[in-house]
Amino acid sequence: MREVESIARPADAVVSAWFRDRRYLGAEDRGLISDLLYALLRHHARLGWWLAKHGREDTPRNRLLAWLVLHAGKTRDQIQALFNGGKFSPALLSDHERGLLVKLLGCTIDHPAMPDEVRLECPSWALEPLRRRFESAFGPEMAALLAPAPLDLRVNPLKSTREDVLRGLRDLGLGAEASRLAPYGIRVKERPSLSGLPMLKTGEVEIQDEGSQLVAMLVDARAGERVVDFCAGAGGKTLAIAAQMANKGHVVACDVSASRLKRSAERFRRAGLHNIETRLLESERDRWVKRHKGAYDRVLVDAPCSGTGTWRRNPDARWRALGPGLDSLLPLQAEILASAARLVKPGGRLVYATCSMLPQENEEQVTAFLAAHPAFRMVPLHEAAPQLSVSAHPDHLALTPARHDTDGFFAAVMQRADMPSVA
Repeated sequence: MREVESIARPADAVVSAWFRDRRYLGAEDRGLISDLLYALLRHHARLGWWLAKHGREDTPRNRLLAWLVLHAGKTRDQIQALFNGGKFSPALLSDHERGLLVKLLGCTIDHPAMPDEVRLECPSWALEPLRRRFESAFGPEMAALLAPAPLDLRVNPLKSTREDVLRGLRDLGLGAEASRLAPYGIRVKERPSLSGLPMLKTGEVEIQDEGSQLVAMLVDARAGERVVDFCAGAGGKTLAIAAQMANKGHVVACDVSASRLKRSAERFRRAGLHNIETRLLESERDRWVKRHKGAYDRVLVDAPCSGTGTWRRNPDARWRALGPGLDSLLPLQAEILASAARLVKPGGRLVYATCSMLPQENEEQVTAFLAAHPAFRMVPLHEAAPQLSVSAHPDHLALTPARHDTDGFFAAVMQRADMPSVA
């Protein structure tokens, strides 16, 4: 916990590095440690509230003690037995810590005096935008964001079928079922060790939330087309798009991070995809964009965002600023979208997506873009993807944890006007 709080990296990356330095830990121990850490992160605001209420310092050890009483329901004797000072056990409790246990015994993690942002684990900067977004559904959506995210897989149709992968997972003793919405998606009911999934190593499947799969599907890339994934990151949506094109045509995966592109290239090779080129950009206004103006059929802009839609799997992101804040993100998103739009050829489509549920990062960005770029028109969802009628928005793809059991995603499809005909 101390490393997660002090190292400026996402919690999952810190945890992975911590386990690599402790290879003597077995799979069961790793699972227990991870589950406990993420439980503490998901209850960050409430645990902090209880410690403040009783005048205690907000430390990882005090948080753990509070968690053991308030949520795990441990008695004082049980906790003292755990904190026994042994070789592999925490140090003995101090008098001050025993006093904290006395104050907390008989209480639960929630308290009627907690303000909404504490009870619902919602940081103050996101509280009003999310209230505005969800209105009466605000409470259920925030509650859904507190649950652990499921493990979703996307089948690579170039290497396998969903039926074969489901059969292979069941042969491994894992409960799995076809995703409700994504045609190549699979939801695994357990939390297996990923190293024990051979289909991951062979490129038959990739880990990808069902909502992310639907965003990639919305690009609707066809075999033989030219496509750009402008903010490709580690390449999850690029993989889905290239497979959608049956390895035919050309996909350019762009990013400003060389390390992310390097990791993505390894995934592309493992998946057997050879129609993808990686392109390192200096910025969203890289000269490469100008040189390829109007050259692509489809352009996906999966913009950097606040990540509010991923809080189920990244609970630390609520409280830790690991990138630019919202005030910096909004103009950056607008600049990226405007620059990437130059790549779209007449009649081609531009897809703007985020893993955010904040209106100012989503609908408001699209509205502003269309007002400033009259050559583009909105393509309503029923026209762009009639099979996605489950969306929470009539014109855009809008997915939420409570309503769709996916991460929170937004995507809008826009089309550039055809060139006027010559008389």
